[in-house]
Amino acid sequence: MKKQILPGCAAAVFSLVAAIGSASFLGPCVHEDGSFGACHWAGQALLGVGLTALALSLAAVLVRKARPGLYLGMIPVCLLGILTPGTLISLCGMSSMRCRAVMQPAMILLFAAIGLAALCGAVACMREKKERA
Repeated sequence: MKKQILPGCAAAVFSLVAAIGSASFLGPCVHEDGSFGACHWAGQALLGVGLTALALSLAAVLVRKARPGLYLGMIPVCLLGILTPGTLISLCGMSSMRCRAVMQPAMILLFAAIGLAALCGAVACMREKKERA
């Protein structure tokens, strides 16, 4: 049972960091004149993707019967989180800008960690189901 819940807890922590970080300390560029560019919308999208991953991971911890499906459902969400900054939503042109130097690599690593935790959780669920049969 612990082998099934621990990946969900890890995914929840990483999801919370991704959601909060995309809106604050890992967020996109801040312009002095108050305007914002495309990277702002990438940050907003990452906030939504992070909250979705958080909801799925918490549901995986709490709902036992649906746990394997919830873990497997987190994998496409993580792919969306990985592809959003820079691929699906463009970022600033200069590589020294905050969105390219901080937000993009941090979000790629966080969503990769969430996806890995979800994959581990799905495998643990399948193994336990196989052992019971």
